[in-house]
Amino acid sequence: MIYLQLFWSFFQVGALSFGGGYAALPLIQEQVIEKNDWLTNTEYIDVLTISQMTPGPIALNASTFVGTKVAGIPGSIFATLGCITPSVIIVLVLAVFYYKYKGLSLVQGVIKGLRPAVVALIASAGLSILLTALFNKDTLPIEWAKLDLVSLVLFIVGLVLLRKTKINPIYVMLAAGLARLIIYGVATL
Repeated sequence: MIYLQLFWSFFQVGALSFGGGYAALPLIQEQVIEKNDWLTNTEYIDVLTISQMTPGPIALNASTFVGTKVAGIPGSIFATLGCITPSVIIVLVLAVFYYKYKGLSLVQGVIKGLRPAVVALIASAGLSILLTALFNKDTLPIEWAKLDLVSLVLFIVGLVLLRKTKINPIYVMLAAGLARLIIYGVATL
């Protein structure tokens, strides 16, 4: 039964995550934390971090990691298949439709209309992740007294490095992880 739950949960994510992997983050969060209680907020952020660091689409990687945690290797297979099945079907249908009708202004209008909604989905997921990383809470309002200053500094440094240089994001993530390890390592001595 858990295999079908994993398949169906990630089928829904795959079917409704228009705009790519980052747009899927609020949908994944809803399935794995709110509806099925498979992960805590902290575990979810950990899965997203690992999913971002590993090759491949973030939603697909997240489905594989969640499936593994919930039901081992068979769970990862069912969750992964659930995540990709809608995309395969939808892309095949849309490819035929798009190449046949791409010149129509109606089609171009629909595509332009979807862009702001996709940006809103990504921004919502980003805000939730930022709040969890800085305040260990994924909703507003926040308590400024619970601000993790080390995480804030790492966030700002990482953001500046990513926006001002052409450094590989993997190096920024590794450096942040190493900095946090050193800080916590020194604090526990």
